[in-house]
Amino acid sequence: MKKITLILTLVFFSAVGAFAQLENPVSWSYGYKKISATEGVILIKATIEDDWHIYSQNVKPGGPNKTILKFTPSKDFTLVGKATEPKPITKYEKVFKMDVPYFENEVVFQQKVKLNKATTTVKGKIEFMVCNDTQCLPPSDVTFSIPVK
Repeated sequence: MKKITLILTLVFFSAVGAFAQLENPVSWSYGYKKISATEGVILIKATIEDDWHIYSQNVKPGGPNKTILKFTPSKDFTLVGKATEPKPITKYEKVFKMDVPYFENEVVFQQKVKLNKATTTVKGKIEFMVCNDTQCLPPSDVTFSIPVK
């Protein structure tokens, strides 16, 4: 009887753990917009499910995990300035005792680049945290690879 209870308990927690990992309320897409023969803009778009939000790149210390865009260094391109974002929604959150900037529905981050080579691939990683009114999922990392011509 103890073995059956143990097995059922393990199956239950395995199923709950698998279901929790399947929840992914943010999908990412990528693009490139040419400005000139040697410059362009990397576009990184987050599409966020209803009732969820991700945080701005500009969250102050003591708040939730901010979104961080990390670009893999390459001789093929140079980053021009810092990644930009549209104006976020800002709301006071009691948990953090501060105003917190975030995005709902969708957001497009942009990074200007100077090309040192006509064709390349811009690679990197996005670190972000997604929350709703009742929970936050653990911070996630998503890698990207964007072909540039």
